[in-house]
Amino acid sequence: MRRVVITGLGAITPIGNNTKDYWNNLLDGVSGADKISRFDTTQFKTNFACEIKNYDALNYFDRKESRKLDRFTQYGLIAGDEAIKDANLNFDTLDTDRIGVIFSSGIGGFETMEKDIIEFSKNQNNPRFNPFFITKIIANNVAGYLSIKHGLRGVNTCPVTACSSSTTGLIQAFNYIKWGKADIIISGGSEAPINQSSVGGFNAMKALSTNNENYKTASKPFDNSRDGFVLGEGAGALVVESLESALKRNAKIYAEISGGGETADAYHITNTHPEGKGAYLAMKEALREGIIMPNQVNYINAHATSTGPGDVSESKAIKRLFNDNLKNISISGTKSMTGHLLGGTGAIEAIATCLSVHTNWIPPTINTTVIDKAISSDLDITLGKKTSKTVDYALSNTFGFGGHCAAVLFKKYKG
Repeated sequence: MRRVVITGLGAITPIGNNTKDYWNNLLDGVSGADKISRFDTTQFKTNFACEIKNYDALNYFDRKESRKLDRFTQYGLIAGDEAIKDANLNFDTLDTDRIGVIFSSGIGGFETMEKDIIEFSKNQNNPRFNPFFITKIIANNVAGYLSIKHGLRGVNTCPVTACSSSTTGLIQAFNYIKWGKADIIISGGSEAPINQSSVGGFNAMKALSTNNENYKTASKPFDNSRDGFVLGEGAGALVVESLESALKRNAKIYAEISGGGETADAYHITNTHPEGKGAYLAMKEALREGIIMPNQVNYINAHATSTGPGDVSESKAIKRLFNDNLKNISISGTKSMTGHLLGGTGAIEAIATCLSVHTNWIPPTINTTVIDKAISSDLDITLGKKTSKTVDYALSNTFGFGGHCAAVLFKKYKG
C-alpha cells in the first residue's frame, strides 16, 4: 500500500477567505457568527449564522460565469483552486489521467432551488425555470467543474453522507491513492445553506441555536447551556497525493494520512447513538488502519456541534476508546468559531487538524465556560486560548444525519 500525504490546502470560511486567514483566526479564537444579511429573519426563530464575510463573486468569476454557478459551487471552486496553487501543481507536466477530484456537498444548490421555485410559483401565467436550474443545484458540481477546468480525467465523484460528506470523500481519496488507482486527488467539501428554507427547516427540527441576544457566543460545544448548532457556509479543499509523487515534485508536505474509518450508528435518522457506537467504531478503525495505539494520539478535532445529545454521545465514544489516555489528548470544537458547514465541515476541520499536526498548535474551543456534567471530566478540552503541543497523530471526527460516522487520522510527516 502506498503512503499518502497532503500537499495543498484551500479554504473559504466564515472566519477567513483563504487558508492563512482561516487558520490564524482559528488560533486567535475569532467568532464568525453575525446577524443574517441574506434575508429578513423577522419571522424566524433564529436570526444569526456564520456567513462568509466581504464576499463578491465578481472578484473570482466574470459576471456571465457567476450567474451559472450556485454559491456552493463558487465556494468549492475558490477553495479547490487555492489548494491546487498551494500544492504548486503544474498540470502540463503531470499525467492528468491519474489526477482526480472527489468533492462533496451535503445539500448542493439549496439557494438556487429555493430562489427558482419561489420565482416559478409567482409567475403562474408564464411558469418557467432558469435554463441553468438543474446544473446549478446538483451536488456534484464542484467535482465536475474542477475536472473540466483543469482537464483532470481520473476518479471524479461526490460522496453525499450529510454532514460527514467531505470526510467520507477525503477517506475515499486516501483509499484510491493508497490502492494505486490515482496519484493525486483534489478532495474537499462545500456548502451554502444560509437561506430561508434551511433556517426554517432546521428551526422546525429544533436543531439550531435560538440565542439571538448572544449570537457571538451561541456556538458553545460541550457547554451546559448549549442550545443547538449555528449554521455556517464555505468550503475546504485538500490536495491528497502519493508520497512518491510528492517527493518526485519536491512538494511541501503538511501531514500524512495514515488511516480512516467509516461506520454507522444504525440508530436514528437524525439523533446520534446515545453511547456513540458509530463514532467509537469509526475512530477505532482509523487507529487500526494507522497501526497505532490510543496512547499515541495527541489531538482530536471533535465534531462537537453544540447540540445536546450529539456532544454527549461523542464524548462517550472518545472516553470509551481512549480511557486512561484522555489526559494526554487535547480536544477542541472549532465549530465554536466557524459554525456548522454541514457537508463542508469535514473539509475545513481536516485542514485545521492537518495544520495542528504541521505546526504543533491546538486551536481553542471558544464560548464554552461550564462543561456539561454529562461530559466526562477526563476530557482535556482546550478552552478559550490556543495551546502549543507536539502533535504526532491527530483525529478529525465528522458525523451526519442518517447515522453516518467518519474519522480520519493524520500523522506528522517525518520522511
